[in-house]
Amino acid sequence: MTQTLLVELVTEELPPKALAKLGDAFAAGIFNGLKARGYLDAQAAATAYATPRRLAVSITGVHAASPDKSIREKVLPVSVGLDAEGKPSAPLLKKLTALATQTGVASITPEQLERAQDGKAESFFFTYTAKGSPLAQGLQAALEDSLSKLPIPKVMSYQRQSGHAAGQTVHFVRPAHYLVALLGEQVVPLTILGLDAGRTTLGHRFLSSGALQIASPDSYVATLADQGRVIASFTERREKIRSALQALAGADQVLMPDSLLDEVTALVEWPVVYECRFEDEFLSVPQECLILTMQTNQKYFALTDSSGRLRSRFLIVSNLATDTPQHIIQGNERVVRPRLSDAKFFFEQDKKKALADRVPLLANVVYHNKLGNQLQRTERVRALAGAIASQLSADVALAERGALLAKADLLTDMVGEFPELQGIMGTYYARHDGEADEVALAASEHYQPRFAGDALPASTTGAIVALADKLETLVGIWGIGLQPTGDKDPFALRRHALGVLRMLVEKRLPLSLAKLLDTAVALFAGNAAFKDPRAEVQAFLYDRLRGLLRERGFAQNEVEAVVAQQPDVLDNVVERLDAVKAFAALPEAEALAAANKRITNILKKIEGVAIDGHGAVRPELLAEAAEQGLYAAMQATRPQVQTAYAKGDFAGALKALAQLRQNVDAFFNDVMVNAEDEQLRRNRQALLAELHGMLNQVADISKLAA
Repeated sequence: MTQTLLVELVTEELPPKALAKLGDAFAAGIFNGLKARGYLDAQAAATAYATPRRLAVSITGVHAASPDKSIREKVLPVSVGLDAEGKPSAPLLKKLTALATQTGVASITPEQLERAQDGKAESFFFTYTAKGSPLAQGLQAALEDSLSKLPIPKVMSYQRQSGHAAGQTVHFVRPAHYLVALLGEQVVPLTILGLDAGRTTLGHRFLSSGALQIASPDSYVATLADQGRVIASFTERREKIRSALQALAGADQVLMPDSLLDEVTALVEWPVVYECRFEDEFLSVPQECLILTMQTNQKYFALTDSSGRLRSRFLIVSNLATDTPQHIIQGNERVVRPRLSDAKFFFEQDKKKALADRVPLLANVVYHNKLGNQLQRTERVRALAGAIASQLSADVALAERGALLAKADLLTDMVGEFPELQGIMGTYYARHDGEADEVALAASEHYQPRFAGDALPASTTGAIVALADKLETLVGIWGIGLQPTGDKDPFALRRHALGVLRMLVEKRLPLSLAKLLDTAVALFAGNAAFKDPRAEVQAFLYDRLRGLLRERGFAQNEVEAVVAQQPDVLDNVVERLDAVKAFAALPEAEALAAANKRITNILKKIEGVAIDGHGAVRPELLAEAAEQGLYAAMQATRPQVQTAYAKGDFAGALKALAQLRQNVDAFFNDVMVNAEDEQLRRNRQALLAELHGMLNQVADISKLAA
């Protein structure tokens, strides 16, 4: 027979940002600990609970004791257990006495032992049944293990003030006051953190009438809700807050990022949502500033209209339900007003000094001790942005100006208070200073993409400055030996590499990757700490490109067919992959891929053969009908391939190559490539080199071979 188990630890207010993880870890630790010790039924399930003042878990299908176990224990090797006459030795008899005490058996005789092979030797074994242990024993161990492994941000030390452990120093995330442990209606005797288990818990700090008694695990949730005014489930409480916010928002949109919703859920036990307001005059401040200060400092939920403009009303989640919430509303409105006033003050003060006037002060901001200050970095990014703009026939002056001002907002009061607004404020201030709109946009867009799936810069200047900024970081940081290692990437070089690749691929920028790296490396000339990382960075970029393309749904061999050729310009890499994918579906693909792989292996062993093949093949030396047929087919097919390739019709180019399959098969069936006659041999090798060039113009199709 199984029953439901409840374990609850009542504490002081737990760290809100860690509560969800603490609750899940607490429940999982106890559940897994009991499961490993054999106390749970096959269908047992755990439900985690977490509120600001408690961690709890309810587990169904729990046995009162673990099942008996049959244990086969090795006693001694036969060579030690028997003397020269084959009689039990003194060590064996001594071991049997100790084993009897250990297993609770009155006595164990040599005749009760099993003699069996143990590797290359024989040993004596004793099989006995170990009685199951009571739940209290296993739960004690599981609870101790669970608490020791909790993801606690910072451990507190405190002294117990009462009970049998009064005066004892305890170490835990927050002081604990009650421990509940119930199997059905019975208390499971446990002791942890100086607390003895019982059935007493606490409800809401203000809305309940004091200590509560939990009759059984099945009544736990209802007792807390009805008598304690506590919603025990983190998930249920979160959903109630979300629904209440949306209901009160009405036609407006409520801004509720998951991190804020989780944190607020961890701050309240009986959530109630109220509407508050602030003065319209604050709406003259960039709304990102107001939203951030409300979310970060006050844990409030901002509202926007259907056009995305901030409203002067906002929502709060309170832990107090009352019929007269005016004092709560007025108190929160009074608290937020100084925060918004500070934001308005910072904004007005920052506008008094143009971004361009702040640029020289970047010399006082250290970028990296081996790479100089932020002003030196800005000049490198500016030069690189100008070079990229020139290659794209874009406006060089706009690109250089955008790069010059991109980091200037780091020195403003607003960004000093809210670092999350860097770039965003730069755009506002640049527009206020009368800068060109693309220059202003570059201040915020050059940080994009900030994370996987983030939008790319929309403006040309923004994309150019973003490329320059990321390439300077990638090359510079790598050049001083701080490349990513394992799971460590403190300078986010993987993210920068993906940002560069996404812009080149998705914005179809016809830029040479090698030239970009050459230009970036040249910026660090004269820096003794810098070592040229071009080869490593290029390999790193191609490796990240493989991952990026696989995430788009292309097969590994399709990706390798394109990336193995290390394409220098990536603007058409997706079209090449689409063509390879279409070619792989043709019936001729497998045979041509295998033939191309064979040709590649042959050519690797040969020196002095022109890969492009033009003018290398002497038709008069083509002696066999199969090689004559292949050469003729290549001459007929080449114009189709070249025309399609020139138009960017990579699928058409590969489809045209499929016509060569029969001729290629016939060549390898009927022609000896390594003929004894040197002229014939060299001519056939040249023919294969020319064919190799045709087959691999779009991609290395040998990578498609199984």
